[in-house]
Amino acid sequence: MCRNIRTLHNFDPSATEDEVRAAALQYVRKISGSTKPSQANAAAFERAVDVIAEASAELLSQLVTSAPPKDREVEAAKAKARSATRYAA
Repeated sequence: MCRNIRTLHNFDPSATEDEVRAAALQYVRKISGSTKPSQANAAAFERAVDVIAEASAELLSQLVTSAPPKDREVEAAKAKARSATRYAA
C-alpha cells in the first residue's frame, strides 16, 4: 500500500470528505503511475478519483467496530516517533 494513504476508519472525529478524496487521489496516482496526468488523460483521472472517493466514503460509513475510536493527535505522535526512529542519523 502507498505510504501516503492513511487509515481513515475508526477515528474521532471521523474522516472528512477532503481526507477521503486525498486518499483516493493517492490511490489513483499510484495505480496510474503518474502524479499529474496529461491533458488527454485528465478527465479519466479525475473521474477515477471521484468514483474511488465515493466508494471509500460509502465503505467508511458502513464499517462497524467494537474498538474504541482512535485519537488523531495520539496516532500522529506515534507516527512521528516511528519516523524519528526510522530516520535517526
